Amino acid sequence: MDDKTNAMRILDQKKIPYETYSYANTGAISGVEVAAVLHQNPDRVFKTLVTVGKSGANYVFVIPVAAELDLKKAAKCVNEKAIAMLKSKDLLPLTGYVHGGCSPVGMKKPFPTVLDETAVLFDTIIFSGGRIGCQLQLSIDDLGNVVSYELGDLTV
Repeated sequence: MDDKTNAMRILDQKKIPYETYSYANTGAISGVEVAAVLHQNPDRVFKTLVTVGKSGANYVFVIPVAAELDLKKAAKCVNEKAIAMLKSKDLLPLTGYVHGGCSPVGMKKPFPTVLDETAVLFDTIIFSGGRIGCQLQLSIDDLGNVVSYELGDLTV
């Protein structure tokens, strides 16, 4: 892949090893379809969800693609009374990423980030590389070198 995403540039800058996967032109849209196209266990492929809390603060939750974010559990993880999904139209101006290509790495500014606790079950996890059609694979320890995150019980 020649044209690097912001996420890849940050990982390169910090000399963090990662693998890239491309699923462009496969027709895969949902995370589960992406996992299937990449021949990966969907429990190991994660999606990045951006939310807004009752306080107005934004939070990032990274969960397995086949799972659903439990808004109550997520709110509890970040000490909010309630959280809601960010509207799609607000995603690009806030993060620099489009819906379907949102990576936890390289957002316009750092947001409190919670990674689903199941991520520790895998040597590496796969998540969006910052563009639709592009996924990155790295260890959660390496992810922690570029994104400050906590682990939490996040799914329904």
